[in-house]
Amino acid sequence: MYESGLMIGHFEPLHLGQMRSILDAAGQVKILHIVIMTHPSPHPDFKITLQDKARWLQMACADLPFIHIHTTDEIELPVHERFAEVTIDITASNAKLQRLKEALNLPAQTVLFVAENHPLTQSDVDKQLVMPVVTTPLQSDFDSYAIARNPVAHWSTLHPQVRGDYTKTVAIVGGESSGKTTLVHKLANYYGASFALEMGRVYVGTDLGGTEIGLQYSDYGPIALHHAQAIRDAKSAATAPVTIIDTDFVTTQAFCEEYEGRSHPFVAACIEEFRLDHTIMLDNNTPWVDDGMRSLGTPGARGRFEQRLVDIFACHHIAPHIIDQPDYDARYQQALLLIDQYIYNQKP
Repeated sequence: MYESGLMIGHFEPLHLGQMRSILDAAGQVKILHIVIMTHPSPHPDFKITLQDKARWLQMACADLPFIHIHTTDEIELPVHERFAEVTIDITASNAKLQRLKEALNLPAQTVLFVAENHPLTQSDVDKQLVMPVVTTPLQSDFDSYAIARNPVAHWSTLHPQVRGDYTKTVAIVGGESSGKTTLVHKLANYYGASFALEMGRVYVGTDLGGTEIGLQYSDYGPIALHHAQAIRDAKSAATAPVTIIDTDFVTTQAFCEEYEGRSHPFVAACIEEFRLDHTIMLDNNTPWVDDGMRSLGTPGARGRFEQRLVDIFACHHIAPHIIDQPDYDARYQQALLLIDQYIYNQKP
């Protein structure tokens, strides 16, 4: 067993193949140091920070105290689609390794772990490095380059810790009795996706005794806070590249304005701070059904509330996708087309 080991990578995203290599390396050393670097060409659809990647690995290895996580944005590591195309600059490689050894205060006998097909394993290369090279088995079922280029297509390979940062949220919004919750459950079942429930309705049940008679202005802050947590929980447990959200903060604000006659600053802050990736707005042109908690059933009230939504969206520079078909199945089919196009990159 080696005293100390070093593994370097972008880990963007961290996938199961990389995790298996980490575990293999960790089994050969007393302490394994993992250095995470910034990606030179990150995916434009996902805003991943160096801290995000550190959190993924810290959480994944939280119960493995012999694995130490480090980050650096000062040393670059190039990206290669095929190792056969790589030319090793011995001087530059040694300078980077020496810099890491000094920065991390690594023991002199530290070894460098790379995949068995890595160019650094070539006999004319590894003998010239300042750190001995040890290989980990090739993870042939995992193509890091392809996974980084299209995480959605390789969803099953992503480590569970990263999926919350690679799922996209889709909020289903609209007025009362527009079929939001039914559509949420249909979409969640179709995609096998996690979802967040409408927190206003949940809050009425848990904090107001099941009716809105006690609902007041001060309740809208907690409702928004609970909704933010529900969205966070749904994303952290993401089971698909899409996570479905029943209503949004704009809808909460619209109800506050409708019932309380004024907007709520905390809800407005939530609209700005907790941006959802996509919003599907259902037109209020379906039959209104009185379920005991709805009160905006007249054509005038329904039209007024829908206009509130439109105005608040515009105020916060949110452009929802509008579905105006009155048929419930047609709405479902249109929602599928939108999600397939914007999340799964399928052409309509």
